[in-house]
Amino acid sequence: MQASGTNSDWRRHVWRGTGRLLGPALRLWLQRRAARGKEDPARLGERFGHASLPRPQGPLVWCHGASVGEAQALLPLLRHLHDLRPDLVLLLTTGTVTSAELVQKRGGPGILHQYLPLDLPGPGDRFLDHWRPDLVLWSESDLWPGLLAELRRRHIPALLVNARMSERSCRRWEKLPGVAGWLLGGFAAIYAQTAQDAVRLRRLGAGDVIEAGNLKQAAPPLPADAEAVVGWQMRLGDRPRWLAASTHPGEEEIVARVHADLKQRFPDLLTLIVPRHPQRGPEIAAALAAQGHSLALRSRDEEPTPATDIFVADTLGELGLWYRLCPLAFMGGSLIAHGGQNPLEPARLGCAVLFGPSMENFSEAVDSLLAAGGAQQVRDAAELAAAAGILLAEPRRAEAAGAAGQACATGAGRIVETLAAAALARLPA
Repeated sequence: MQASGTNSDWRRHVWRGTGRLLGPALRLWLQRRAARGKEDPARLGERFGHASLPRPQGPLVWCHGASVGEAQALLPLLRHLHDLRPDLVLLLTTGTVTSAELVQKRGGPGILHQYLPLDLPGPGDRFLDHWRPDLVLWSESDLWPGLLAELRRRHIPALLVNARMSERSCRRWEKLPGVAGWLLGGFAAIYAQTAQDAVRLRRLGAGDVIEAGNLKQAAPPLPADAEAVVGWQMRLGDRPRWLAASTHPGEEEIVARVHADLKQRFPDLLTLIVPRHPQRGPEIAAALAAQGHSLALRSRDEEPTPATDIFVADTLGELGLWYRLCPLAFMGGSLIAHGGQNPLEPARLGCAVLFGPSMENFSEAVDSLLAAGGAQQVRDAAELAAAAGILLAEPRRAEAAGAAGQACATGAGRIVETLAAAALARLPA
């Protein structure tokens, strides 16, 4: 649904005026984030629209994904676009330090990275003036009114891909009649993850909505160095082990309690914890060591010994390694009110998957994995310990669950090809 020119103009002016008022506070906020390691001080200018790279010649596709998960899902699409049209300039923006590091490691040829500018008139205008995108692919639900309004004013076509809209978010948007419709109306087409997402987006006033599937389900297995896998398999030997992946504050303590419970049955058990934000590693290690656990920290090049209870793998880009080493993976963000992390990543690598009650971010994947027998949902620490104990005690059962989940997670469909064709259809030949 395309908003009328009059409505679009006044909303744009209101947002730009508000942005100017908020500018000083947002600049101070960014500086404080940089001091805490949540922004890259060397590239802070990008957040104010000052590009750190020249714009190459040729048609440019600007893709935006808020954080690690969105960026990781977009990369296969960008690589496919590069294969089809090597002349394209592919710019990927994100908003976090960890996602920037991920793109640097896995981006591939032809993919440039910048931090998303602040949604303020100055930074947004400078960004668009420099990069002059011919097409924009916006991912999921990270919508910024000022930038989207400016794209509309400049007649730059935009597609919303991998779009999702939870029922809770939909109800919140419905309290602001017309605002969601105005935002969504700036997209030439919207490609929703599920039929339910499509219905909710239409409820909010979106026009051309297509149910396309989930890009995160189309992603290839997370990579790992083959020599590293073999080396770590030799180090860990036959020790029973399980992995808590992408954990959030509050969950590491729960995992440690589960470890203590399981250790009564499996005395040489090793628990691996991979925090969602690696910079939290030392903090996690200190807290768990104070509870009496013996720990090793990956960022300090420490290796688990036979006496190590918990190995904190606080590095970026190694989840593929740890999933290959553990038959059982618990997904973080699910025992707190967060919405969960991607359960398809361990499933693709044959892990039996466990997760807590909060998995709204991946409801379609959860339903598929549960139906296939590749995952199990638990309500709390006691149920997590019970489920993990059964799978550790019965390796064949864990192997069967892993195989079922792997078959389910690799059924990706043709979403990458669908979205690439939609993008190319709106670009200069």
